[in-house]
Amino acid sequence: MKRLVILGGGESGIGTALLGKAKGFEVFVSDNGNIKQNYKDVLIHNEIEWEDEKHTESKILNADLVMKSPGIPDYVTLVKKLIEKGISVISEIEFASKYTNATLIGITGSNGKTTTASLTHHLLKQDLDVGLAGNIGDSFAKQMLDHNHQNYVLEISSFQLDGIKNFQPHIAVLTNITPDHLDRYDYNFDNYIASKFRIVENQTKDDYFIYDADDPVIENRMNTHPIQSKKLPFSLTKRIENGAYINKETIIITIDNNQITMPIKKLALDGKHNIKNAMAASTVAHLLKIRKQTIRESLENFQGVEHRLENVLRINKVQYINDSKATNVNATYFALESMDAPTVWIVGGEDKGNDYKELFPFVNEKVKAIICLGVNNEKLMNAFGNMVDVIIETQFMSEAVKVAYKVASAGDNVLLSPACASFDLFENYEDRGRQFKDAVRNL
Repeated sequence: MKRLVILGGGESGIGTALLGKAKGFEVFVSDNGNIKQNYKDVLIHNEIEWEDEKHTESKILNADLVMKSPGIPDYVTLVKKLIEKGISVISEIEFASKYTNATLIGITGSNGKTTTASLTHHLLKQDLDVGLAGNIGDSFAKQMLDHNHQNYVLEISSFQLDGIKNFQPHIAVLTNITPDHLDRYDYNFDNYIASKFRIVENQTKDDYFIYDADDPVIENRMNTHPIQSKKLPFSLTKRIENGAYINKETIIITIDNNQITMPIKKLALDGKHNIKNAMAASTVAHLLKIRKQTIRESLENFQGVEHRLENVLRINKVQYINDSKATNVNATYFALESMDAPTVWIVGGEDKGNDYKELFPFVNEKVKAIICLGVNNEKLMNAFGNMVDVIIETQFMSEAVKVAYKVASAGDNVLLSPACASFDLFENYEDRGRQFKDAVRNL
């Protein structure tokens, strides 16, 4: 009986443990931190051996196969020891994909992948049996046990792609590449780019690659590293033969002479970046033969993703907007770009080597006050201190929202768009977004 060791007892770890057991592995789950009680209950109920708050090396280094959580970097000593012993260390996406014949749609990118994945799922679910998994919702492995859908839309992070060997999505989508998570890639942007492009490395000429043709990083990489799959680019500026582009406020998507058109003004989501997300998702739907009418209707009624430019409440004619999912500068760039009123901006958290320069034009033009929310706000104070009349440091979400309430006037926006990771004051970006919404509702 082959031994499967799982490092990390979170959503992907528990899903893999259940699937591994069902496929006849001897399974052991090990987490250096605390495994949540609901996950422990699942492991106990399914008689799967586990430990938390430690890694017992003797029980790990005898594995035939190791699935590690995307949160564990490759450079930790335990992972290095496994690799030195020649033990295969893979991600949940790699493990689960071995056990399905479903059509896989893999979506990655620095920004927009959650919205694009959610929108793609929304477009497909009317006509197809489709699951939504990966970095979002229930784990891919667990869904395969529970439902085994005929199609899966997978939102995939670079960390998950680092752990693939044979994973081959039939349709790969790359929304964009901007510097992010560089602390995990030796502060080398090229390493991060290579990681994102792993999504196409096992594709053949029978597969498809949908990507942003306006992104210079993607274009440069494709010029030096040719790919095998059929290319379906999307662009806001170029005319595209096979793929998606814009002509006179209309999105035009063409695949093998079969065309679908959609007026931009009918899209439910605002902002240039969301036109791109809609193009990518619609190209997938068009490729999978979803009816044109279904695609149009679904684009018109899609409600968006929680914590991504989410309108929370309007209080005294001030709109409060939750964009907690903006964990890097580029995401916040899109948020500030789409603001159409004077904005009180709540920003800050765990800085991943951010360069705030690209935000300066929007801050000068649209931001009337900045509220810093982090353990260490020095870099923000230095970057923006001279640009706005009001810049205030806070340590708690409730305090940040109260200050925003005082500073904002009728007709303004209050925008939480942190441009940073959340781990200094919050459990994760969802926790940060929920605390913001609770604080707004308690005003």
